[in-house]
Amino acid sequence: MAKEIITTDDLMIFKLELFDELKRLFNEQSKGKHKRYVKSGEVRKLLNISWGTLQNIRINGNLPYTKIGGTIFYEWEDIQRVMDEFRVDNSD
Repeated sequence: MAKEIITTDDLMIFKLELFDELKRLFNEQSKGKHKRYVKSGEVRKLLNISWGTLQNIRINGNLPYTKIGGTIFYEWEDIQRVMDEFRVDNSD
């Protein structure tokens, strides 16, 4: 197996490319360029919650959803509304 040496210049190029990609992603998100409908797996990863927690949120009626076949979809605005509704502000 051949070995490859990574130089400081290589790392600098990688860093610049990574920053450019992150900047592009943040700009897209801030401009509202996201999907209107999000699947359960994406919501779970986004909120860093388990399948059971997501199911409880649905059952409690906190997050509306649409079920087509076996796939459950959530609207991005509903996810944002739930996040705002349950926001805890400890600045007092």
